[in-house]
Amino acid sequence: MAAAGRADEPGTRPDDTAPSPPSSTPSHTPYEYDATVAPSETEPMVELLGSGSIDVLGLMPWSSNGTFLVEVRQGTEHAPAIYKPVSAERPLWDFPGGLWKREVATWELSELLGFGVVPPTVGRTEAPMGPGSLQAFVPARFEEHYFTLRDTDDENLASSLRDLCVLDLVANATDRKGGHCLVDADQRLWAIDNGLTFHVEFKLRTVIWDFAGEVVPQRALEALGSFLEDGVPARLARWLSPEEIDATLARASALLEAGRFPHDLTGNRYPWPLV
Repeated sequence: MAAAGRADEPGTRPDDTAPSPPSSTPSHTPYEYDATVAPSETEPMVELLGSGSIDVLGLMPWSSNGTFLVEVRQGTEHAPAIYKPVSAERPLWDFPGGLWKREVATWELSELLGFGVVPPTVGRTEAPMGPGSLQAFVPARFEEHYFTLRDTDDENLASSLRDLCVLDLVANATDRKGGHCLVDADQRLWAIDNGLTFHVEFKLRTVIWDFAGEVVPQRALEALGSFLEDGVPARLARWLSPEEIDATLARASALLEAGRFPHDLTGNRYPWPLV
């Protein structure tokens, strides 16, 4: 719920409630991860998510919108995924609907920039509860989050955290909580819950401010330069409005020109809760 006095905080109207899942949806039961395709196997996972059959296993707990654990199968391949149907989204007074499209757009942008910090995510128009996003489920070390990872000595993980910071600045992430930063058994960073992104107004809310004032890594600056030179390809543009595309390019250009991670001069650009 939006905090008092924070007009640009994403929130719901008092009379808005999320649609209840259908009565046939299985209740929550303990789940043991089992997959023949891993989130890190991008092409096979995208193929599986985009074409496989979808079996709803249960409703994910503690989600503000209807979020479902599903099993996706195609032939002998299978993997769990997170399904976010538009029919289970709670209307927000200050954010356009179709958050599931922004989940897909954030993955596409991460891939275009060469960051690979978002689990493979696709849009499905034919799914058990209607159109929505499917994102590869990450078997993470769930006791970890941004605040346990930010002081890491692992150079690859530290680099990925800065990549995620760049991604969030360009995508205008409005709800980057610490708990949205996962790490798997291979020390790979994954950013989840990316629906509140790409608003045309600047609504950045993130816990990742530790790099403020640092020079943006050269590799990321080069990625931004290529993105701006090449323009927004159809694979990303299809999920965004023309106004959202223009705003995304403007944010990328501003970060490239600045060359440094920004400071939060207001002290207000944090999500709540932090984790």
